[in-house]
Amino acid sequence: MEAVALYTFRATESDELSFNKGDMLRITNMEDDPNWYTAELHNRKGFVPKNYINLRPHAWFAGRISRGVAENRLRHRECGAFLVRESESAPGEFSMSVSYGDHVQHFKVLQDRCSQYYVWDEAFSSLNELVEFYHSNSIAKERTVFLRDPEQFRPHHAHALFDFNPHHPSQLHFVRGDVIELVDCSDSVRWRGRCHGRVGYFPPEYVQPIYQYQ
Repeated sequence: MEAVALYTFRATESDELSFNKGDMLRITNMEDDPNWYTAELHNRKGFVPKNYINLRPHAWFAGRISRGVAENRLRHRECGAFLVRESESAPGEFSMSVSYGDHVQHFKVLQDRCSQYYVWDEAFSSLNELVEFYHSNSIAKERTVFLRDPEQFRPHHAHALFDFNPHHPSQLHFVRGDVIELVDCSDSVRWRGRCHGRVGYFPPEYVQPIYQYQ
């Protein structure tokens, strides 16, 4: 899970994590304290106040569920349907469950000494990047399985978290609080949306997707 910093925070205790407004944090634990999350930034770990950040949830992130629950959710789903869950055996670590069509396969998401995430050889700085990579590269070795986002999990609208003032005519202007219709959010760097009758591109970190489950 990732979160964008809404405000700058300066740690006052040794187990806290300092960050600046706009930083992208990796959230590793949200369960132990109602007011503080555990996060990583630039290979440093510590507690962060949850009211200083805004989570960027994804429909594929299931949180702390068991292997059995993951299998029940994915059973009989199309090949490539998946979810990422917090590891049952190792708090702060993650597992990925993927439907192969005829069964559900589980992968442990590992981290190297530089806090890069990996399943096979390729390593990534975030779970988002890892998931995006396996949308177009097979997660399986013995067959071809691309991760797929079910249509009902794709966000169709988003709330604007900040004002966005375009620097180019192709970009979309909006202000905090606007609801944006998402036209294309397949790119991790820029999304395309419609707001106030105009269509244009904008950075996804400026908005909060609205997920509607069918």
